[in-house]
Amino acid sequence: MPPFPVERVRAQFPSLARRVGELPAAFLDGPGGSQVPQRVIDAVAGYLRDRNANSGGVFVTSVETDAMLDEAHAAAADLLGADDPGEIAFGANMTTLTMALARALGRTWSPGDEVLVTRADHDANVAPWLLAARDAGASAAFVEIRRDGTLDLDDLARKLSRRTRLVAAGCASNAIGTIQPVARVAELAHAVDALVLLDAVHLAPHARVDVAALGCDFLACSAYKFFGPHVGLLWGRRELLETLPAYKVRPASEALPVRWETGTLDHEGIAGTLAAIEYLADLGRALEPAAAGRREAIEAAFRGIEAHEQELSRRALDRLAAVPGLALHGIADPARVAERTPTFAFTHARRTPSELARFLAGRGIFTWSGNFYALALTEALGLEPQGVLRAGFLHYNTMDEVERLGDALLELA
Repeated sequence: MPPFPVERVRAQFPSLARRVGELPAAFLDGPGGSQVPQRVIDAVAGYLRDRNANSGGVFVTSVETDAMLDEAHAAAADLLGADDPGEIAFGANMTTLTMALARALGRTWSPGDEVLVTRADHDANVAPWLLAARDAGASAAFVEIRRDGTLDLDDLARKLSRRTRLVAAGCASNAIGTIQPVARVAELAHAVDALVLLDAVHLAPHARVDVAALGCDFLACSAYKFFGPHVGLLWGRRELLETLPAYKVRPASEALPVRWETGTLDHEGIAGTLAAIEYLADLGRALEPAAAGRREAIEAAFRGIEAHEQELSRRALDRLAAVPGLALHGIADPARVAERTPTFAFTHARRTPSELARFLAGRGIFTWSGNFYALALTEALGLEPQGVLRAGFLHYNTMDEVERLGDALLELA
């Protein structure tokens, strides 16, 4: 594979040219939402300008809208490794889609049933299941984590039983970057006939998501994390999506994916999501010209993205380890960069996370402080109420930005 063309990538993202005073902006806020390429901006504006209409009509703009929606479902299936575009539902965001699915699944549970969630997850993959279990009279329990943020699979195995109806787990931690062994989670859960929902929101911009390889029953993610607009995606096995009691209006079709896509969709956002997926495919074709099909091209893109981001991770871990008074939370061994995304969470002996964020913002470096809704994780690691400082890199970030972060943090010494 040729060297990763990071400067050619950056040229496609107009926001990356932003400056803060005399300094170029360093967008290390990607875990909270990525920047978007120009083609996504053009797709959103172009839809609103040229074919803005509701779906299902016989006139040209409605026909064009339906064609775009069909292509977007097919593209999302390619992105997630699904064979059936009808298994993809678009919605407002991952949280809203998960809440709707939890309400439907909860209707099938009874007192005595059990649900397992994890302490590693964003609360969007915790609270919906706790609420659904409460409403059904079922019980809920947490799978514990180790100090590096990885799931304790022994604890999962102990807590699984024939009463377990669902295991909800995240593919990667949005707070500390740890990639979880979710394929193994699915194997263990299916051994007791439990369903599995995976939250791929944080993993989706960093690595290939393949629902077939992961072996899950449902998977949710959000386009605004993989260079698109604020749109949510839900994948589920057809036989489940067709038979679960979906909450929808009476005139809405029972056909997939419509029975899960409540109300009028965000058509312009979905047009932008389609453009974001095509951006990834074109990146893959640039890296591996033989990857002609969209699915193969997306796979090629993520091979390049992972290689580039692992280089950033190794250097970032070296720089962070050299900062006096700084404690990194999560996987810190540079030899284990394949087990984490380039998302780094740390605390400082003399500065609170919010003080760190302000200090870095003054140097043109965009980061986040807090718990990022991963409340169970920060509680388990003893990091409440302040949380952590989070700096996250994406494929459009550079080694120079790693050095800027390291140099700025050394000023604190």
